[in-house]
Amino acid sequence: MKPTDIQIGSVYDLKVGRNTTPVRIMQAAPAGGWEAIGLTTNKPVAIKSADRLVGLHNPKKTPTSAQGAKSSTKPAKAATQAQKAAQSNRGPTSPKVKRASALDSAVRVLAESKEPMTCRQLIETMAAKNYWKSKDGKTPANTLYAAILKEINTKGKESRFQKVDRGQFALAGK
Repeated sequence: MKPTDIQIGSVYDLKVGRNTTPVRIMQAAPAGGWEAIGLTTNKPVAIKSADRLVGLHNPKKTPTSAQGAKSSTKPAKAATQAQKAAQSNRGPTSPKVKRASALDSAVRVLAESKEPMTCRQLIETMAAKNYWKSKDGKTPANTLYAAILKEINTKGKESRFQKVDRGQFALAGK
């Protein structure tokens, strides 16, 4: 646009990067250019060159992709809402089966055993009896050891475990 075509108070499309945004020209800047307010953000914008103004803003006209405008996502949102509505009309679903934790499985193994066990022995026994298996963990025994110690330290007398010997645990009631 030419600087002579710009009128104060009019709304123009301002080129910002690859996109355009509507701005209202408020006044001429003392150092040259114009001061404007972005209509989408209501923030002041300094326009130093008339080359940044694409033309008069036409709100009825949809921006083209050549101007860098984003395509509308409303049809996609409507489709996802329809899918959610269809999923909610499925009816009652069966509750998900909760996988037993390593601590719960360790309690079960210790209840069946007569003597204290190390964490490595607990992990091997849990895997052999299909109570619990590690999901590709490299050190499940160390994780179980830390979890048992944390339960002993946090719960105190209410803990399900007791430390019998170095690295060996038993049920608290045994």
